[in-house]
Amino acid sequence: MREVRTIITMTVDKNGIDPNHLNFNTTNSTLIAMQRRYCHLGKCPISWATISYIPNLGGNVVYMICFLVLLGAQIFFGIRYKTWKFLVPMIFGLLLEIIGYIGRIMLHNNPFIENNFLLYLICLTIGPAFFSACIYLCLGRLITVISPENSRLKPKTYTKVFVGCDLLALVLQAVGGAIASTAKDHAGSTTGTNVMVAGLASQVLSMLLFMILWADFGLRVRKARLAGTLRHTQPPLYEPLRQSKTFSAFQWSLAIATVLIFVRSVYRVAELAEGFSGSIANEQAPFMIFEGPMIIIAVALLTWYHPGRVFHELWVPAGLGVRAHKLGQDSTVELSERDEWKNNSRVYNQQV
Repeated sequence: MREVRTIITMTVDKNGIDPNHLNFNTTNSTLIAMQRRYCHLGKCPISWATISYIPNLGGNVVYMICFLVLLGAQIFFGIRYKTWKFLVPMIFGLLLEIIGYIGRIMLHNNPFIENNFLLYLICLTIGPAFFSACIYLCLGRLITVISPENSRLKPKTYTKVFVGCDLLALVLQAVGGAIASTAKDHAGSTTGTNVMVAGLASQVLSMLLFMILWADFGLRVRKARLAGTLRHTQPPLYEPLRQSKTFSAFQWSLAIATVLIFVRSVYRVAELAEGFSGSIANEQAPFMIFEGPMIIIAVALLTWYHPGRVFHELWVPAGLGVRAHKLGQDSTVELSERDEWKNNSRVYNQQV
C-alpha cells in the first residue's frame, strides 16, 4: 500500500503570526499590536482594541449631523456676507470634525482597525485649531470698533500673532499625527503622540494669553468708560454698530466659544499626555462631554452670531483698521468701495 501523506500548510504573516491561532495570553504590547489587525468583536478581547470601549453609535452620529448642519449654515452665511477669511478656516475645521466622527462611527463596528482610530484621533485633534483662528480674526475687528487706543496691541497685531501661534500648533499636531499614523512600532506611535501633545499644549498656552489680553482690554475700556474718556477714543464710523444689541451678544458669544474651545483643549492635553493606554483616553463619557458638545456649542455660537450678520458691510473696513469713511466726516455717510477703505486706512496710519 502506497503511503499517503497529508501536508498541512500553515498560513502565517511576515511576523510569524497565524491569524487563525492568535496568542490571547500574551501581555506584550508589540505582539498585541501585530495581532490586532486580525481581530474583530467577538474574537479578541476589547482590551486589545485601539480604545478599550466601543464608541456609542447614536451619540457620534448625532455629533456628525450637527457638524454637517453647521457646515451648511456657515457656507450660506459666508457666501451671503462675503466673509471669506472667516469662512475658509471654518470649512476646514468642520470638515475635519465630520471626518473624525465618521472614523468613530466606523470604530463602533470594529474598534480594532487602527486606521479608523487614527482618522478620528488626528481629525478631531486638529479641527478646533481652525475655529480658534476664526476667533482670532474677530478680536482685532472688535478692538477697532470699540476703542483701539485702549488696547495694548494694534488690532491687526492680535490677528497676526495669534493666528501665527495657531498655525504653529496646527503644524505640530499634523506632524505628530503623521508620525503616529506611519509608525511601525509602539515607540514611533508614542513619539507621534508626544508631538501632538506639544501642539495641543502650545494651542492652550496661546489661547490662555489671548484670553488674558482680551480681559485686559475689557478692563481698560471699562476704566475709560468710568472716567468719561471712552467716547473720545471710539471711531465714529462704528457708532451704530456699537449701540446694537447684536454686537453686544456677539462679544459674549465669542467669549463663551473661546472658553469652550480652551476647556476642550485642556481635556485633550490631559487625555493624550497619558498616552493611548491611559485611563482618560479609554473612558468614553469624558470624551462625549468635553469634546463633541464643547465644539458644537462653540461653533453654533459662531454661526448664530455670525460676524457677517453682526458687522454687515463693516466687516472689511474693521479688518483693515478703518476708523471713518473720510477723515473729519460724519459716520453716517454711506460706505463706498473697498479701495476707498484701503486708502482711508493708509491716510489715517500716516497721520498717526
